Amino acid sequence: MAGERILVVEDEAAIADLVAEGLRRQGFRPEKVHDGDQALEMIETTRPDLVVLDLMLPGLDGWEICRRMKESPATKEIPVIMLTARRDERDVVAGLELGADDYLRKPFSLLELTARVKALLRRLRPSGEEGEFLQCGPLRLDIKGQEAFLDETPLNLSLTEYRILELLAKNAGRTVSRDELLARIWGLYGGDTRTVDVHIWRLRRKIEATPETPRLIETLRGRGYRLNRGGDLP
Repeated sequence: MAGERILVVEDEAAIADLVAEGLRRQGFRPEKVHDGDQALEMIETTRPDLVVLDLMLPGLDGWEICRRMKESPATKEIPVIMLTARRDERDVVAGLELGADDYLRKPFSLLELTARVKALLRRLRPSGEEGEFLQCGPLRLDIKGQEAFLDETPLNLSLTEYRILELLAKNAGRTVSRDELLARIWGLYGGDTRTVDVHIWRLRRKIEATPETPRLIETLRGRGYRLNRGGDLP
């Protein structure tokens, strides 16, 4: 995994230097940029393997950079980890809705940041071959191609959303806890499970006819989430 190019977009030079040095020690090749407009230009021209993206920047802010990245076929698959010093949960939700794969609140641990970087990059390089397709009610997953379909209509899922759906589909009918999702999708053992909840909420908006009363992904209060098998649908 070592050697991947990580673009660190952070206007505070001290934080950017600290993050870049931490990534370098893990074998990555970090590059730093402090301005939003320059960051987007670099993303579009050099295509880094992952972007660590601060929200509050001179020029384009982090939300706008993420939105443009995820709307472009050339850059939409590049993973994004958002950094924010803001405490309002709506800011986090807004970033995840735009397609960010993960987020960290400042101040953050360098160990946690590098762990999340590694987890996202690992998901881009799945090991081993699996069966071609997985059918679960109206959902069909192309395991090798990492694509999902609802009633044969392609779903526009982010990498993180697809991996969550795949994990739930492989365990259809079984409750998957938030901690298990956090560990198997993000590579984290213990931590803020709100990341899981926001991604499930965003996934429901793409696969449920009525996300407020979901039929496919059930919430088991205090336990986790469960994807219904085809025969279990009401």
